[in-house]
Amino acid sequence: MPELPDYLPTATLARLQLRARLLQAVRRFFDERGYFEVDTPLLSHDRVVDPHLEPFAVDAGRDALYLQTSPEFGMKRLLAAGAQAIYQVGHVFRAGELGRLHNPEFTMVEWYRTGDTHLEQMQVVEDLVVEVFRAAAKAFDSEPPVSSKALPQPQVPRVPFLRTTYRESFVRYAGCDVLPLAAADLAELARARQISILESLDPADRDGWLNLLLAELVEPELGKSRPEFLCDYPASQAALARLRQGEFPVAERFELYIAGIELCNGYHELTDPAEFRRRIEVESQRRIGEGHSPLPVSNRLLAAMDAGLPPCAGVALGFDRLVMLAAGAKSLAEVIPFAFERA
Repeated sequence: MPELPDYLPTATLARLQLRARLLQAVRRFFDERGYFEVDTPLLSHDRVVDPHLEPFAVDAGRDALYLQTSPEFGMKRLLAAGAQAIYQVGHVFRAGELGRLHNPEFTMVEWYRTGDTHLEQMQVVEDLVVEVFRAAAKAFDSEPPVSSKALPQPQVPRVPFLRTTYRESFVRYAGCDVLPLAAADLAELARARQISILESLDPADRDGWLNLLLAELVEPELGKSRPEFLCDYPASQAALARLRQGEFPVAERFELYIAGIELCNGYHELTDPAEFRRRIEVESQRRIGEGHSPLPVSNRLLAAMDAGLPPCAGVALGFDRLVMLAAGAKSLAEVIPFAFERA
């Protein structure tokens, strides 16, 4: 089959029309629940702390600016200013992410509510996902999209969604409790399971081994029968989530999986500025050890925390992946107008 001209979109008009309807459904969902929509800057002096997210740096003369990997910092500053329930739909940017489920520029739905924990927000995620799938099914039943015969009929997910802790998931799908294990033990487990190991993986990087095992042994099994929340991540993977003490401290953080595909990331948010400073320092030292520039020692979110960030919970959801699943597509390119290669 001849290759189509690259001026054409990577998605069909039918899927783009469905995408527009699902975007309307998302906004309606939050508006009806008392959230209001905000629009924070795409360019900022601040950059994320998460070690797995790398922003695009923008040449702005003497000032260093970054395209945001998430609107998190700006939205939390609004919470510190008195906002109580906010959401945002917009483009975010992540360097080095390209593939079937990744595009360097993609659409994020992110929201926060004060007074909530991650547990309440898991229910919000469940309600939102079900509502979006219902909107997709309704679009087919009442006003089918252009060329809808080429699209599979959406299937609304079964409820309630499953909730599985990080520890339980490894016991269930890998036959091993990994929380007590050191990096060397995790490396041995990976070799015993004949997992391909990148030479660049530091033998002492415990989180690197955990992420490799999660991706190879656990994630493909998550959300097969119905959507599944994975929660209570290792404390070392807290990012900006609170920690809960116990035999092994865990982060009050969750992700949602549908058919092995990760859809969102949610936190019971860290509000302690001293702990935030400590995490910035830890991440800076890691970056220096890998030959990268350190993180700035201060940022406006830290200033907002010093002023008083209220207890809250928030979620970042990949809208393109949600549309892909609701539309029965196999890749993000099939549900966005112009994927990276045609941008």
